[in-house]
Amino acid sequence: MGGAKKKSPAQAEKSQAAEAAKKEGGSKKGDKKDQKSKTSISVIIDENQAMNFIKNSKVFTVQEMSRQTGVKVSTANAFLLKLLKNGAIKRISGYSGHHIYQPV
Repeated sequence: MGGAKKKSPAQAEKSQAAEAAKKEGGSKKGDKKDQKSKTSISVIIDENQAMNFIKNSKVFTVQEMSRQTGVKVSTANAFLLKLLKNGAIKRISGYSGHHIYQPV
């Protein structure tokens, strides 16, 4: 009963070009992805860099610290929670995970 719908001439041309590119070993879409450079995000925080950022800030958020130190937000959050336990910083405002911290 049914079957595959006949492709329009433009779609047929695109699929032929894609198959030819696969046979050559490259892809048009893949070439664009290779040209873009991704930023490197670390999961290990440099404590000296983080403490310098904290000392030089009046107030800051986890997201801001993450950007400044070049680590993931989860890593920055774990570090801030450790500092909060030790009493090096205090939480002054915020809600639902978007807290604002201040150095003591």
